[in-house]
Amino acid sequence: MHIGFRIWSLLLLLIILHPIRIYAQEVEDEREFDYIKGSRKGPLKWGELHKEWYACNNGKMQSPIDLSNKRVDIIHKSNKLARSYKPCIAIIANRGHDIAVHWESNAGSIEINGTVFSLIQAHWHSPSEHTINGRRYSLELHMVHKTTDPTSKHKIAVIGVLYKIGKPNPFLTKLIPNITSLVKEDKEHGHPGVIDPREIQMSCRRYYNYIGSLTVPPCTEGVVWTISKKVRTVSLDQVKLLRDAVHDHAQKNSRPLQPNRHRDIQLIGP
Repeated sequence: MHIGFRIWSLLLLLIILHPIRIYAQEVEDEREFDYIKGSRKGPLKWGELHKEWYACNNGKMQSPIDLSNKRVDIIHKSNKLARSYKPCIAIIANRGHDIAVHWESNAGSIEINGTVFSLIQAHWHSPSEHTINGRRYSLELHMVHKTTDPTSKHKIAVIGVLYKIGKPNPFLTKLIPNITSLVKEDKEHGHPGVIDPREIQMSCRRYYNYIGSLTVPPCTEGVVWTISKKVRTVSLDQVKLLRDAVHDHAQKNSRPLQPNRHRDIQLIGP
């Protein structure tokens, strides 16, 4: 009787915790929401579409935000951002509103304040979601990391890289054949083989840091954001290809800026 009760209690606990595990990460099928202003599925309505997306409308630490000089604390620190990435087999997925690279096993990690976060996937938003002193850029890359460290208060870390129109981005150039095939063949997945995340160029010396949320449902809070200070370049054709590949006919896939709410924003660098 006692053993049976313990088993039943364990099953009940797993059922309760299961949705938390699911909704702590980004929604992979993005067709249930959109980015159209005034739409019944638009950004202002995300929190009403599912109870698990409640934070999208009611959270107090939502992303993206404007990284304004007026709000930034400058932290002089000579240590570079500790990245340890490596080549790994990946797939390219059309999630509905963005193109994402999913690494299938160990693609390396990043260390933030003593916690190791493993790289899971990367995807793009255009125009950029974060702004710097009110300026919005042409593209923003998000590299999503997670940790299983039980002592860590924060479970998700995202590195953001901003891009302006200019020379083609080398990392995207290598992915063009696979992304193009998604457009031509109307596919949801591509299999490019090994993709090396070390080829994603970013500044590891100067970067913004703050605590925010996922920028797509379920808008989970407690995300450690690291935004590279150096703005990279991308070609107009590359930005257009990323939008055409998802077949959603939308001009953009960027969430509007969220209230800053006097959050601590740091600009870390030498």
